Amino acid sequence: MHTFISGGCKNGKSFYAQRIAKAAQGPLYYVATMISTGAEDDTRIARHLREREGWGFETIECGRNILDALKGADARGSFLLDSVTALLANEMFAPGGFDAAAPERVADELEEFVRRTGSAVLVSDYLYGDAARFDEWTENYRRGLALIDRRLAACCENVLEVSSGQVICHKGVRPL
Repeated sequence: MHTFISGGCKNGKSFYAQRIAKAAQGPLYYVATMISTGAEDDTRIARHLREREGWGFETIECGRNILDALKGADARGSFLLDSVTALLANEMFAPGGFDAAAPERVADELEEFVRRTGSAVLVSDYLYGDAARFDEWTENYRRGLALIDRRLAACCENVLEVSSGQVICHKGVRPL
C-alpha cells in the first residue's frame, strides 16, 4: 500500500506517517531527505530522530537521487520518505546552481520509487495554496512541488491531508 500525506508545516504529518509505516510488514526504513544547512535544520533533524527512537526504523540518508535509497534495502519493506519538500529543494537548488528541470525528474523518480516498493508513505508540505506572490525562484519551486504532489496523489492508493492534527482522507482509506 502506498500513502501520500500532505499538509501544513508542524501539523503532525511525520508522526502519523511513522505510525502508518510501522503498521506495514517487513523491514522498516526511514528515508531522510533533509540536507542540513544550519542550526535550525539540525534541531529539526534531532527532533525527528528522537521521535522515531525505538520504533525500529533503519535510517537511509538520501537528499538527492532518491532511487539510490533503494540500493541495499529490501523493496518488500516499509518505507517512510520524509520529505518530498526537502528532496525537491535539494535537487532544484543544488550547489551546482538552479535546476529548472528538477521537478519533472523528481516526480518521475518518485513514481518509480512507488512502483519498486511494496509499501511507502511519502510526506510533503502544502506550500502552494497561498494567494501571495513570491519571487521567481520561490514560485518555480512551489509550482514544481505542486506538480510532484499531483503525480504522487495519482499513483498512491491513499491520499491524506493532515491539518491541525486532524487527518482528512481525499482518496482511498485512512490507515489507522
